[in-house]
Amino acid sequence: AASKLQSAEKLMYICTDQLGLEQDFEQKQMPEGKLSIDGFLLCIDVSQGCNRKFDDQLKFVNNLYIQLSKSKKPIIIAATKCDECVDHYLREVQAFASNKKNLVVVETSARFNVNVETCFTALVQMMDKTRGKPKIIPYLDAYKTQRQLVVTATDKFEKLVQTVRDYHATWKTVSNKLKNHPDYEEYINLEGTKKAKNTFSKHIEQLKQEHIRKRKEEYINALPRALNTLLSNLDEVEHLSWSEALKLMEKRPDFQSCFVVLEKTPWDETDHIDKVNDRRIPFDLLTTLEAEKVYQNHVQHLISEKRRVEMKEKFKKTLEKIQFISPGQPWEEVLCFVVDDEAFKYITDADSKEVYGRHQREIVEKAKEEFQEMLFEHSELFYDLDLNATPSSDKMSEIHAVLSEEPRYKALQKLAPDRESLLLKHIGFVYHPTKETCLSGQNCTDIKVEQLLASSLLQLDHGRSNLYHDSANIDKVNLFILGKDGLAQELANEIRTQSTDDEYALDGKIYELDLRPVDAKSPYLLTHFWTSAFKPHGCFCVFNSIESLNFIGECIAKIRAEASQIRRDKYMANLPFTLILANQRDSVSKNLPILRHQGQQLANKLQCPFVDVPAGTYPRKFNETQIKQALRGVLEAVKHNLDVVSPVPTIKDLSEADLRIVMCAMCGDPFSVDLILSPFLDSHSCSAAQAG
Repeated sequence: AASKLQSAEKLMYICTDQLGLEQDFEQKQMPEGKLSIDGFLLCIDVSQGCNRKFDDQLKFVNNLYIQLSKSKKPIIIAATKCDECVDHYLREVQAFASNKKNLVVVETSARFNVNVETCFTALVQMMDKTRGKPKIIPYLDAYKTQRQLVVTATDKFEKLVQTVRDYHATWKTVSNKLKNHPDYEEYINLEGTKKAKNTFSKHIEQLKQEHIRKRKEEYINALPRALNTLLSNLDEVEHLSWSEALKLMEKRPDFQSCFVVLEKTPWDETDHIDKVNDRRIPFDLLTTLEAEKVYQNHVQHLISEKRRVEMKEKFKKTLEKIQFISPGQPWEEVLCFVVDDEAFKYITDADSKEVYGRHQREIVEKAKEEFQEMLFEHSELFYDLDLNATPSSDKMSEIHAVLSEEPRYKALQKLAPDRESLLLKHIGFVYHPTKETCLSGQNCTDIKVEQLLASSLLQLDHGRSNLYHDSANIDKVNLFILGKDGLAQELANEIRTQSTDDEYALDGKIYELDLRPVDAKSPYLLTHFWTSAFKPHGCFCVFNSIESLNFIGECIAKIRAEASQIRRDKYMANLPFTLILANQRDSVSKNLPILRHQGQQLANKLQCPFVDVPAGTYPRKFNETQIKQALRGVLEAVKHNLDVVSPVPTIKDLSEADLRIVMCAMCGDPFSVDLILSPFLDSHSCSAAQAG
């Protein structure tokens, strides 16, 4: 049965602030009157106390015992702090108890929770005679038993804690989750919350350090790849120290994609450890010895790789010097002749086979080309073949008999099936020279011509169709206005003043005008001039001085020259320009006749209209008559260019072609198809006939 223990009242209470002053207060060992107490626990400290004599303590205990024994209640002596026990102190306590009747000594340690419960159990047994004599366990035996309980409980608790895998977890969250688990409760009862929290904190720290270790390992493993990206040139790094190499890497354009420079260091004490999706290496990690070792290995790898490449090329030259190596010869037959070669010994088996394979491809390709050339030289062998029949076995035997004396025939002895295939392809090509039988395969000139015509003529015709469609039904006019010192913008403003919502009335028809003024200072003349969204029908060039007139002349020449060099802008060179003389507001300038004369000369040179300043324009810079005259000139020029330069293309058959030209080009000629056909494809007057 359970027994309830309680201490009804404290006989003496000393505050820690009063230590050393105990004698100043009343010393009262036992209360007066009747005691409602069933038993006493008399505690004696058997450790080496500071500034305290054990004899004084034993004397005090003896006096206290005399007082307690008068009550005739059971008494238990608890020898405390036995984990720091002074042996002769304990012996004196045991001697003191042995001289007393029914006085039991229990060796305890509150620090390790040894025999603490036993003290109270023994006292209860002494108070209740029916319970029998109390059994006192020696301190060492009790200590071993208690330690075993603690070890078992600790092991279970640590396994429980290890289920936590996130090092961001907090003790508050985890303890609330585990508080009803028996292993958690047992450990708390045995060791206390403080130790449990310390155990948890150690586990969390281990998780964090393991995470950091893995991140560091990932970074170190990724470092060779970063070094290959930033420091791949051996000539740059062969003699650089690690610190010098770090400075060089920081200057590379790809530095930010490989490394990250953190505001706070070291990296493993920042939140960067949690950015698992950021694969960039913290730059301060490179100051470690591991990173420097990776760099040294990288440099050695570059040196070894350079040496390996050199040895492979040296071995290739060795193979080229061995005359008896024939096309198709197995590697095993050559191996015995190169086994003592220095380069062969240095490189790996895979490298040597790769080099030999490359050498074989070269000599096989060369042998096939020479065999093909030999077949052309013996054209007389193929004159009498039936065009629609496969050569007979006798004819093939005759061909082989003649060719077998040729060294170029014998060179393909180990590749007899390939040689036979080349011979049959040659026979087929001689009598049926088509794309399918061409020996050049996809490099056949016929195929390349078809591909070029299919793309170029389609784009050409599509462009002409759009131009015709846009010009035949002109209701919107795109105008580029070129000027200097703000003249272009002033002319654009004047045109808009005479328009209604950008719509201009001319000769009974309404035109929508899209004006793009560009000042002479703009560096984007051609960019503004012709884009996919804005294709001008004409250009107004306005001037009011000799300087601005000269500039306009230079700009028009430059635009036409650049347009002629850009194939996709063929029509820019034919764009109509109109020179417009602007009035000067200050007065009728003396320079006006000179400007009029030189403007007309430039217009004649450029073969474009010149619009003079009409009488009565002063004090305005522009006159409505000028603008209408210039706009009529643009519309007439567009119509003229449409009729003369870009007629509507029609697909004609060969009998209706205006001009028939036969062009001969041999497959394998050193001239590209683009170069051969460029006079036709670049012409404004050429349209496509039937395909082919």
